[in-house]
Amino acid sequence: MQNGSSPRCRLCAAPLERTFVDLGVSPLANSYLEADDLLRGESFYPLRVFVCEECLLVQLPVFVTPDAIFEEYAYFSSVSDSWVDHARRYVEAAVGRFDLDSRSRVVEIASNDGYLLQFFVERDIPALGVEPSANVAAAAEERGIPTVVEFFGTELGERLAAEGGAADLVIGNNVLAHVPDLHDFVEGLRRLVAPSGVITMEFPHVLQLIHEKQFDTIYHEHFSYLSLHAVERLFGEHGLRLFDVEELPTHGGSLRVFACADGRPEADALEPVRQAERDAKLDRIEGYAGFEQAARTVKRDLLAFLADEKRRGHSIVGYGAAAKGNTLLNYCGIRSDYLDYVVDRSPEKQGRFLPGTRLPILEPDEVRRTRPDVLLVLPWNLAAEVAEQMRDVREWGCRLVVPIPEVRVLD
Repeated sequence: MQNGSSPRCRLCAAPLERTFVDLGVSPLANSYLEADDLLRGESFYPLRVFVCEECLLVQLPVFVTPDAIFEEYAYFSSVSDSWVDHARRYVEAAVGRFDLDSRSRVVEIASNDGYLLQFFVERDIPALGVEPSANVAAAAEERGIPTVVEFFGTELGERLAAEGGAADLVIGNNVLAHVPDLHDFVEGLRRLVAPSGVITMEFPHVLQLIHEKQFDTIYHEHFSYLSLHAVERLFGEHGLRLFDVEELPTHGGSLRVFACADGRPEADALEPVRQAERDAKLDRIEGYAGFEQAARTVKRDLLAFLADEKRRGHSIVGYGAAAKGNTLLNYCGIRSDYLDYVVDRSPEKQGRFLPGTRLPILEPDEVRRTRPDVLLVLPWNLAAEVAEQMRDVREWGCRLVVPIPEVRVLD
């Protein structure tokens, strides 16, 4: 945390005194354990989120440095088929809209394993990734995607522009929320993008987080929970202007904003999103009240459901060793007394254990072997994809259940 007892807002530097939600203490959401770790202690950190009373940015103080979180990362974007398809559709649209070709330059910040840039490379459009996690970047390099293994900021943005030329398109999917120094990051974007270039950023929309009670999307690597209101102010302070926005279903409801440094006209789509935030009172501090009580209600209802299932002698397992699931399980205190194990498609996670709860992570076929009564889908944002992958479990009467925004059995 910042020096002193009162942290400061990362957007406007005002003191942070208003709590948005307090989820107690939790381990790092992606700090999966090996078998040898089970006889050792774990580090837990406060998961208390503030809302700035001046600029209204919802944020988590920096309790853990990005180096500790991202040095060895367990999340590989390509594991999700729906997310890869989302990336493919974005590339198809961007190439046409911005006239990208072999003379263009595309740079993605937090490019992960090349899940998105591979579609530019297929079209012979020069692409460069920036990814701080060396193990994930290595997977991108294997796909033929040049990747710089560094954290992005002002210095790197300026260096990349000097070494390879300014970028015609700079992309950042689910990275802006992960940045502790927002001003350094956005200034880096400004220095990297060409004068006539475009920046697109995707991030979960705090409007949907509040409306859908998505407290489980809060974890230590998500430093900010963003509104269009806050992002417009942030980009404006660095000479960048939002000229378009798209509302997306990904991650429970996201925004994709389009920014530039030139004078291109503003699209009609921006004003309805601004108005939706005003209608939800996100331009006032009152709009952020009541979220902690909503999280507690979800917790109580989920625990009541699980307890009732166990009283009936039913077996329950979890699907998805996702970060959001780790927040949910640790906040609710759900361990082996409720779940037998969790499964995940990622080989990087199989054979390891969830942080905090220490539940074993197995491959999905274990569900078919043990035939549980309930499959708790922790990455509820991928519920449709999971239901399709695991459709055969219904043959023995297994129910697929999502916990957010309320406990619901999937049809």
